[in-house]
Amino acid sequence: MPSTAGSTARTGTATRPDATGRVRRFSTAERLVHRATGYLMLLCLISAACLYIGPLALLVGRRHLMLTVHEWSGISLPLPFLLGLLSAEFRADLRRLNRFAVYDRQWLRAVRRCRTVPGARPAGKFNAGQKLYAGWIAGAVLVMMFTGLLMWFTGPLPFISRTSAIFVHDLLAWTITFVLVGHMRRALRDPEARRGMRTGYVSRSWADSHHPRWLKEEGPGAVTDGSDEV
Repeated sequence: MPSTAGSTARTGTATRPDATGRVRRFSTAERLVHRATGYLMLLCLISAACLYIGPLALLVGRRHLMLTVHEWSGISLPLPFLLGLLSAEFRADLRRLNRFAVYDRQWLRAVRRCRTVPGARPAGKFNAGQKLYAGWIAGAVLVMMFTGLLMWFTGPLPFISRTSAIFVHDLLAWTITFVLVGHMRRALRDPEARRGMRTGYVSRSWADSHHPRWLKEEGPGAVTDGSDEV
């Protein structure tokens, strides 16, 4: 059904009175993409550890099984992303992540100078750090897949040695591990952000404090409240 005049939300999803003080941050599709990607990444890293860390490899054994799990979990990593493209909300957030605004540079300067006063770190739905992280992890996954396939199938590109592919693959794997640990540490320090990824809703006060430009940029009819949250 078409949207009503003066509203950016489609008829049937218009904003109700904000009785709960919560606003919708992520759709079900976005949360499923995040969760599935996280599980696949965790499976990929655990199986890699069982292959390359000596004491762990001896403890677990079953090297062929671990190798198979590692290969197929790695190849499957882009699948949640590709399925997520069927969701309009997911595509909209990809556009937000791919767009750097003037205030994102201000956010980065504030982080570099350790400024934490209110208003020092302006952000839309995603801050500059989240945008950089999303772009970096997407590129890292592609490189990991490419080098992994070179290790799996050495014939297609014989001018690239398997040793070089292994070196890049292993080095990037350690880098991804450290970055993901940092990502999880940040999430553990922000229970409201975790709630947003778990339920899809965050408090309006949290949104105003951490992403002050988000609700203003979206407009009053583009973000629904959490009165139907279960």
